[in-house]
Amino acid sequence: MSTPDASPSLSPVLVALMKGVTYRDANPMLWQSLVALSARVREYVVVLGLDLVLDEAEGYAYLRQRPVAEGELEVPRLVVRRQLGYHVSLLVALLRKKLAEFDARSGDTRLVLGRDEIIDLIRVFLPETANEARLLDRMDTHINKIVELGFLRRLRGHDDQFEVQRILKAFVDAQWLSDFEERLAQYREHALADAAAAANEAP
Repeated sequence: MSTPDASPSLSPVLVALMKGVTYRDANPMLWQSLVALSARVREYVVVLGLDLVLDEAEGYAYLRQRPVAEGELEVPRLVVRRQLGYHVSLLVALLRKKLAEFDARSGDTRLVLGRDEIIDLIRVFLPETANEARLLDRMDTHINKIVELGFLRRLRGHDDQFEVQRILKAFVDAQWLSDFEERLAQYREHALADAAAAANEAP
């Protein structure tokens, strides 16, 4: 069985996409190649059961698993699904809401938040604790996870400053965002349950 030809100009683009998200700002030359070769990239990755998601307006691209059509054999997954914990998923949702608010009132394209600002977003949903140091350590772990997922990027030379990556809009869409207040109510109930459980466990 033959596969599409991966020429030298195509190879760096494919390798970058296989590793993760490709951003226009991070590598403008690679981005130009990706846009120019997008049709060939789609032709190549479809053999692997993948689709190319390319958002030229926002400046990002990534590969996602193709849905299996009726009558097709399912291809083993190359893109791993990740189950997010409660606090990480809540923080991702809050960052998406913050990005929507930023886009509505600002002409800038880069939303940069400090560590303390990110923690303040989620603090109201957490049970009160006397151990502030432990809370901050846990929040740093959650922030690091979101950096690993590619939704936040540390600014070079400023470890406590983060740019919210616009690819977040692809994973938390407008319909999801429109239901956000209902979801926040669910998160608040979860937070109250956590607080009650913590109180019951206290000596």
